[in-house]
Parts: sequence; C-alpha cells; structure tokens
Amino acid sequence: MPHRVRVWDLPTRLFHWLLVFSVIGLVITGHVGGNAMNWHARIGYAVFALLLFRIVWGFIGGHWSQFRSFVYGLGSLRAYLGGRAHPDHLVGHSPLGAGSVFAMLLVLLAQVATGLVGDDEIAFTGPLNRFVSTAAGLRATWYHKKVGQWLLVGLVVLHVAAVAWYLRRKRQNLVRPMIVGDKELAAPARASRDDLASRGVALAVLAACATLVAWVVRAGATP
Repeated sequence: MPHRVRVWDLPTRLFHWLLVFSVIGLVITGHVGGNAMNWHARIGYAVFALLLFRIVWGFIGGHWSQFRSFVYGLGSLRAYLGGRAHPDHLVGHSPLGAGSVFAMLLVLLAQVATGLVGDDEIAFTGPLNRFVSTAAGLRATWYHKKVGQWLLVGLVVLHVAAVAWYLRRKRQNLVRPMIVGDKELAAPARASRDDLASRGVALAVLAACATLVAWVVRAGATP
C-alpha cells in the first residue's frame, strides 16, 4: 500500500516555480537587450531575493527542503549510481539531484553578483558598479554574458533532461510532487512541516529578503 508523504512544502514549491519563470524571463530579456534590460534588472533583483530566501529556508524550512537532508558524501553518490540507494534518496533530493540544486544556486548567485557590479558600456550598469574598479566591472560583465549565462542554460537543459529520463526510464514523475507537494512512497517516511505557521514564517523571511535586496539596490544607486 503506497504512503502519501508531504515532501515539498508550499514555500519550496513556490520558490521553485518562481525561479523557473524568472530564469526564463532573464534569458529572454537578456537576449532582447535594449529597453528590455530594465526588466532584466528587475527580474534579476527578484532572483536575488529568491536565492536569499532559499538559503535561509535551507536551514529552517520543511525537513526535505533543509540542506542537511541532502548533503551527501561521495560514498552516497557511488551507492546511488550503483543501484544501492538509501531510502532517503527516494524521498527528497537524490545525490544527483542534490548536486544539481547546489550547482544551480551557486551559478545563479554568481550571475546575480556579477550583474550587480557589471557594466556592459551599452545598456546596463549594475547598481554596485561604482564600488568596483572599471576593470573589475568589465570582467564581471564578461563572465555574466560569456560564461555564467551558458553555465545556467546548460544546467537548465541537464535538469529538464534528467526529469524526462526519470519519467521515461524509471516511471518517476518528479514534476507532480513539486506541484502538489506529496509523493507516493512504498514505505513510510518523515513528512515536511507545511502548516499555516511555517508558511507565515516563510512569508516573513521572503519579505525580509526582498527588503534587503531593495536596500542593496538603493544603496548602490545613491552616491
């Protein structure tokens, strides 16, 4: 008899899908350029707030959203690849999925950081550009446009391919749990907390992160 378990709490699910649409928006506006760069910046600030939220939520969120639930060693990765998965690997993030999550967070943080200090000398200057040298700003822009965006696109493609592979080969739908929050498991597992109180905490954390991002942007824009 399958066991229905709440794995992904609502704040984690909303973070995931807001980030998905934000990344799509960043790619589109970044390639359109011109006046679209104003929206590129706004979406970038939104991603900044979302990333800060996810970092905090990685310590206080639902069990399977906490970093400690999916920090794996090489032994766990080898066991998973060798078909000897730990039961926890079938609930939250697998060792491969965990690597994808951390890689995505790091690449996005690098994109945000370089965008904040970058200067393309054409359509956009980051709000914190005045705090770095001209050479540093140009290097940041080079990374942002020539390296970071393609790392991000590559990670997205790999992520989508992995989801499709799990669905086709293992008959595991990884998208549905990220929409409804629950997974059907063969054995009981610990559920993530996802009640009104925890959602209220998440909303307060997100508001604090958005306020911090707004302060950073204003501080950079004010001489």
